[in-house]
Amino acid sequence: MTVTMNVLRPPRVVLYSDGLVIVDASKQLKLTDAETGETVASMETYLTGQPPTAEPRPGAPMVTDVPTTVLGVRGKDGKMLEVRVPALDQVADFYPKELSEAKKLMDGLATRAATAGTDYVATRVRMVAEGAASAEGKPAPWPAGVPEPSGTVDPIWHKDIEGAAVSAITKAVPAGQEYGRSLFKTGSGALFVLSWRYLLPDE
Repeated sequence: MTVTMNVLRPPRVVLYSDGLVIVDASKQLKLTDAETGETVASMETYLTGQPPTAEPRPGAPMVTDVPTTVLGVRGKDGKMLEVRVPALDQVADFYPKELSEAKKLMDGLATRAATAGTDYVATRVRMVAEGAASAEGKPAPWPAGVPEPSGTVDPIWHKDIEGAAVSAITKAVPAGQEYGRSLFKTGSGALFVLSWRYLLPDE
């Protein structure tokens, strides 16, 4: 994972109280009130009583360099119940089955959104400029209306933007564009790779 990817990476699946499901900050789906209630109730059942960070049972194989799954649900008291599960996909059999069931439930929403959902767009964007002094290729002029990096860039600079700047950056760097092609030169001559994603409603 690059620094840029870490800053831009959104939650895999989010379900809001109004039934809105957002997947990878790129697809959306609307659940019924009944489906929303059932999903939240199931997640509460699966996660209640689990430790903040789950540990596999003795005998689990050692797995390194894989993601930690973070499962969470906001309870009726308004508090967020969150469980971190290292290497859940790789050693699922060594964890309580409730954790796998919780992930399966959310993965199912992601699959539905991918097949039956619509594109997610928002009025606010998180942009990231990564220094690319030694990058090859012909840079484009910095997009008009998009803030230029200022202050410290070590090794990235990021900013949440809205208004006209959103239209400017989404036009200059279309969604899904090849990472290496979004090379731009600022007015001062500095080179940056410019990336962005839509912000979620709660960000």
